[in-house]
Amino acid sequence: MRKKLVAMIPARLGSKRIPKKNIRYMGDKPLILYPIELALSVERFESIWLNTESEELGKAAERAGIGFHRRPRELAGDQATNREFTYEFLQKHPCDYVVMVNPTSPLLRKETMEGFLNYLEENDFDTVLSVISEKEETFYRGEPLNFSLERKVNSQQLEPVEKIVWALTAWKRETFLRLQQRGVNPVFGGKLGRFPIPKDESCDLDTPEDWKIAEGILMSRINNFEERYMEL
Repeated sequence: MRKKLVAMIPARLGSKRIPKKNIRYMGDKPLILYPIELALSVERFESIWLNTESEELGKAAERAGIGFHRRPRELAGDQATNREFTYEFLQKHPCDYVVMVNPTSPLLRKETMEGFLNYLEENDFDTVLSVISEKEETFYRGEPLNFSLERKVNSQQLEPVEKIVWALTAWKRETFLRLQQRGVNPVFGGKLGRFPIPKDESCDLDTPEDWKIAEGILMSRINNFEERYMEL
């Protein structure tokens, strides 16, 4: 039996590092429309909600064809975490899984979202994180993590490292609520799955530099530049 999935798009109107980023245009439309249109396009969700404290953003979401979940003001500041606002959301929205679709990842393709949801359906994870997998020499606290200082190997022979990118995240509602009520962090709770997404879809818009990179990738898709090579 297919799992009951609910999509949650978290968005605050205020943002310090990239001011008003959710209503700023990236390419030909505001940033907030990217996750809304993506979630609507896959036709797999029982319902889709914008989780925000902003009445204006909420009304914009309703005009776009999704629901408005009004986040309490105390969860609208910079210090609020996805643990807190997801718990508040899940108390009011029965489902098997909530899928968080992050507006700070506007480069996600429909095929990637479909793959993520198939992975979720085909397994019995409590938490599924989106990651990028990279075969790069990596240090942690000054020590080599996945390579040896004694020898050099080609990058394709390295053990890949995985970085969580938060583009897509899924939580089993029952597990999340139970762990939170026990005082255990549910964000990485229970049986954990990791779904790799393409590197060119993995941007996380935290800084103006991130915005420029993402917009550059988006423009390259729109313009569909043909491959050219220097003549030898």
